[in-house]
Amino acid sequence: MNDAPAIQIDQLSYAYPNGARALDGVTCAVAADEKVGLVGANGAGKSTLLLHLNGVLDGSARVRIHGLTVERGNLGAVRRMVGMVFQNPDDQLFCPTVAQDVAFGPRNMRLAEAEVAARVERALASVGLAGFGPRNPFHLSLGEKKRAAIATVLSMEPQILVLDEPTANLDPRGRREIAQLLESLGGTQIVATHDLEMVRRLCSRVIVLDRGRIVADGDPDVLLTDEPFLKSTGLW
Repeated sequence: MNDAPAIQIDQLSYAYPNGARALDGVTCAVAADEKVGLVGANGAGKSTLLLHLNGVLDGSARVRIHGLTVERGNLGAVRRMVGMVFQNPDDQLFCPTVAQDVAFGPRNMRLAEAEVAARVERALASVGLAGFGPRNPFHLSLGEKKRAAIATVLSMEPQILVLDEPTANLDPRGRREIAQLLESLGGTQIVATHDLEMVRRLCSRVIVLDRGRIVADGDPDVLLTDEPFLKSTGLW
């Protein structure tokens, strides 16, 4: 199991109840400690793919996390390994204080309160929000909310960090801060985004989706500077 890829997906297809096909035969693997960008035009299937990594969606394929198949009996273990950060931080911030939000996951893991407190402190410090614990999350700026949402996941100490559009709706400074944060965190990361500059800065590899299929997989500095290719996939 230790030699298995962090993420292994074999021929994943998925159609929504209305019949719309979101993924069509996606096969890929992500190595441990690899940072991978997942890019594509709106509707390419990026978010749908991410939701298969912790069993929120269940398509017609085998998805494995560190060798463990994502299926009903394994969802608890899989979700401890895969930390999901959604595009809208308000989907993850719902408690009266930032500290309570960050503590929510560890408490549900039934950790001792001393360990919960230590994890909250570490997670907030790691995202540059040390001292923000008592604050109301709804009074934070968007960039601070996004970092707080990342902290809610880091407090559970996942082996894989999965992020959906982490820089969406941020100004240039905010985008730089999130990119710097993700760069500092290390570990296995898969980042779905339209922010091609962040992918070139952060990721050693990019996977390009187009209408539910992988159409390219390789070096971001090569693929994301190919203007005809970017235009053909709706990324330009």
